[in-house]
Amino acid sequence: MPRIWFVKRQLRTSLIFVMVLTAGCGALKRCAYEGINRDAWQHPEQVIQSLGIQPGYHVADIGSGGGYFTFRLAEAVGPAGKVYAVDVDFEMNEYVAARAQEEGYENIQVILAEPNDPLLPESGVDLIFTCNTYHHLADRANYFARAGKYLRPGGRIAVIEFNGEGWLQQLGGHWTSSDTIQRELKDAGYSLDREFQFLPKQVFLIFSRHQT
Repeated sequence: MPRIWFVKRQLRTSLIFVMVLTAGCGALKRCAYEGINRDAWQHPEQVIQSLGIQPGYHVADIGSGGGYFTFRLAEAVGPAGKVYAVDVDFEMNEYVAARAQEEGYENIQVILAEPNDPLLPESGVDLIFTCNTYHHLADRANYFARAGKYLRPGGRIAVIEFNGEGWLQQLGGHWTSSDTIQRELKDAGYSLDREFQFLPKQVFLIFSRHQT
């Protein structure tokens, strides 16, 4: 019986992989960004609730990818708010922009960022949010130190990152420990406000600027 279950699971995974490949490169990227059954372990509704977003907020989704959180954030800020979908991947940005237009999300703006700068507007944001992107950033302390110029008074940074407990994360190096994130954000000029523990595969930290 266990052997039959394993074979069925492998066949199901292979079928999904083939379907994604035939759908094109963009679909393959989105699948890589979002994973399989992501809602089951990402708990997106609880994440959004934990961010304490108010209607009218301006939020930057750094490393927005295919928009997994972008559209949820757009719902949270409401029509008076703004969500900046920020990524260095032109193709993913085009996908998010097209979907936003098709579904009538007028409060989403796509930004093609530079590797060392999210290029947010001078008007600033109330929240910089990043999920599963932290390990891709180079010189992270300096990155977030520079990003601080985009934060409005009282603005915060939320980091969700893989915790390295899965073998696949460890194999690819696609994770960062909570201690490392806290140390680097402290060096960048931030203080830890809260650490949530409800995500099984990830750390979830919220920071604010050091009080001077």
